[in-house]
Order: sequence, then structure tokens, then C-alpha cells
Amino acid sequence: MGVAPTATLNVPGMTCPVCPITVNKALEKVPGISKVDVRFEKKQVLVTFDDTKTNTDALVKATTNAGFPSQPERAASKSFLRVCATT
Repeated sequence: MGVAPTATLNVPGMTCPVCPITVNKALEKVPGISKVDVRFEKKQVLVTFDDTKTNTDALVKATTNAGFPSQPERAASKSFLRVCATT
């Protein structure tokens, strides 16, 4: 059995202390979620899930349907690393 994948979602719309509760509840309803770690200060959510039951598109849909559009953090960090390595 492999390691469960973890996705980091950027959720810029989390602006008050109640927002993380709503985001957390929305993600916990998605089948296959094993852990949700909302980081209000960074406006991010780390989600560990079973990729045979769900995917990042479903995670984004869950937060968006709860009123908090999100985006997976992947392309930005790779580009940043590439820039830093060349300078």
C-alpha cells in the first residue's frame, strides 16, 4: 500500500475565523478524504486523500460549492524552484 497523496489548495477567500470551519466541513464530506488541515493564516488547506476515490478536481469543487473557490498549488511552486535554481 502506497502513501496517500496530499494536495495543497490555495483558498484566498478565507477572510474570517469561521471560514476554515466551513471549508473543513465541505472537504470532509468528499468520499476518500482522510485528513484536512486548514491553515487560515496562509489561506491554504492541506488535504490527504485516497486517489482511488477522489481527486483534486473534486476537492476544488467542494470548496467552491461551499463558497470558497480554490486552486491546487502546484505550478507556481515548481516555477519558483526553477527560477531560484538558475539564478
